[in-house]
This record gives sequence, C-alpha cells and structure tokens, in this order.
Amino acid sequence: MPSDYQPDYIPSLAEERISAFNQSEFAQLLGMQITEAYDGFARVVMNSSGKKNAQGVVHGGAIFALADQAFGIAANSGAVQRVAVSIHIQYIAPAAGTLVAFAHRVADNGRYSVFRVMVYEDERIIAEFDGVAIQVTPSAL
Repeated sequence: MPSDYQPDYIPSLAEERISAFNQSEFAQLLGMQITEAYDGFARVVMNSSGKKNAQGVVHGGAIFALADQAFGIAANSGAVQRVAVSIHIQYIAPAAGTLVAFAHRVADNGRYSVFRVMVYEDERIIAEFDGVAIQVTPSAL
C-alpha cells in the first residue's frame, strides 16, 4: 500500500478522533501516543518504562493494549465507526524498550473489517495482532 494512500480521509474528523484516543485515561496511563492515523491505518508508540513484568520484559497486557489502541484508531479515523468483535494476538519475542504498533486494514466487506497490527521494538517483531471490527451506527455506541 502506498504511504500516501488515505481513503475517506477527513482531516478534522481524524484529528478529533486522534485527540480523543490520545487523551483517553487508559492511553495516558500507559503513555501511548498516536503519531499518525487515517482511515485504515495507524502508528502508535509506547515507552516500556513502568510496564515490565517480573522477568524484566514488557508485560503482555501492555503489548496487547498498544496493539489494541492502534487497531481502534485505524478502525475509527474515517467517517465509519467500528467496534471490535474478535481479536487474536501472537507474541513473537520479548521486549524491553520503546514499542511501535503499525495497524492497517487488510479487508473490508462493508460491514466487517479485518485489521493486522504489527508491534516492533526497533526492527524486531514483538507481536502480531489480528482484529475484526464491525461497523456500527453512532446511536449503537
């Protein structure tokens, strides 16, 4: 996918949603920051400080939360609102530094969308997350 591909991009709507996601209590608690997002794509960064388990590596729940944040904003940066219905994550390697999650939509049938999120520490893959979202009307939220 070309890096400038931005379907259904509405700058004011995307900026409003990015701000809301970045300012959510949970995102602030974990220090997650959306650095780029548009309909079907997102890049989210999180430092691992304060998020390590007893073995000294990033807790799986923190990795999951980062991937879920990227999935959520990629699914909701355009005109259509979506909620998750199914998620699967595979942890590939432990991490101890700054993590970056890249989410992109890989399929869409008009009602359901499939997203793939890859979590990296530098160039190393830490986790792969697949999520399915369903389109909802604003009144259903």
